[in-house]
Amino acid sequence: MKKVIFLALGYPHVDRSTILYTDLMQEFAQKGHEVLVVAPAFQKNDYGCRVEGNVKVLRVPTLPLFKVGAIKKGIANLLLPFQYKRAIRKYSNNFDYDLIILPTPPITLITIASWLKKKSSGKIYLILRDIFPQNAVDLNMIGENGLLHRYFRKKELKLYNVSDAIGCMSNANVSYVKQHNPEVNPKKLHLLPNWEKLPAPISQKEISDISDKFEIKDKFVAIFGGNLGRPQKMENIVNLAKSCESYKDILILILGSGTEQGTIKRLISKFDLTNIKLIDRLPKKEYIQVLAAADIGLISLSEEFTIPNFPSKVLTYFGLKKPVLASLDLHTDFGQMLEETKSGLWAEAGNIDDLKSKLLWFYNNKVERDKMGENGYVYMKSCLTPEIAHKTIISKIG
Repeated sequence: MKKVIFLALGYPHVDRSTILYTDLMQEFAQKGHEVLVVAPAFQKNDYGCRVEGNVKVLRVPTLPLFKVGAIKKGIANLLLPFQYKRAIRKYSNNFDYDLIILPTPPITLITIASWLKKKSSGKIYLILRDIFPQNAVDLNMIGENGLLHRYFRKKELKLYNVSDAIGCMSNANVSYVKQHNPEVNPKKLHLLPNWEKLPAPISQKEISDISDKFEIKDKFVAIFGGNLGRPQKMENIVNLAKSCESYKDILILILGSGTEQGTIKRLISKFDLTNIKLIDRLPKKEYIQVLAAADIGLISLSEEFTIPNFPSKVLTYFGLKKPVLASLDLHTDFGQMLEETKSGLWAEAGNIDDLKSKLLWFYNNKVERDKMGENGYVYMKSCLTPEIAHKTIISKIG
């Protein structure tokens, strides 16, 4: 058994919602580890330490971290390690952790992780899910080699060097970090794919009821669920809908929220599209039901990326046996995974004609698309569960 502290950025209450990190910490606790999660509070009455699920969670007052402008978000992330340190000190004077786990984003939590490592005999395990600041450079959020870029680049290198093990989403991520950071010990780097609990079965009645509620019955539904930000380049999904206007039973359904929500609404209005629906973020249970009623799951990554991203939303698609249609930049190996597992099709981001052609293949080939959905489910069960992620982390940290 290990004493584990997890430094989280986003960590919902498990009775309301779950994400890959809640699933992972629940798994650690179930395996007998003593777990403390440090995470932002959502409201003023949310401060303090309590048990959520089977895990102790220390909720810390912070500045707003989500749905705010870049400057406010940057300041909030810079203050975060100091706020966490103060809260941890107030919570306990025993800092002897065996394992310190932190994900990216943000990289600023390296300050508190390093402090905990000095205070204890613990090892730092980095879950690398966001290669920052390069992703911000790719999206023109900060200038390359500017003051901010140089500052965060130093933080990034410190993060890699102080970590004892680094789990990367895909083999392309491993290669990218090695290539661009030759000073980092390559033995630290290894594959840690995303993970998620397999969903409970959805009944046909639930599927029928949700189809009626959202008026998607008797439609071929391609669904995109999750964050709607610049990395997702949602213009490509809207353009896909525009290209399929003549197919009256094809519906593009977008479920989620984010900074690009307004842009999507304006484009739908501009093109006067009736074959695309934008619905705000739903409770996870209802989202799962809607997805179960859909035919395929959509993935979109901006062609501006030079770093290899690997979208976690595919896990929910796989868990519900939905084949995947992806619009991808050429730096990710996500498309290679779809090909190797025979779980979906992909087109280069921006090539709407090819994306439409792949969508119509799914539309016209039900037996083959159902088989792809089964293939994704089998792959998830064998490689993408919290149990497997826990086993990988423990084996790499020693």
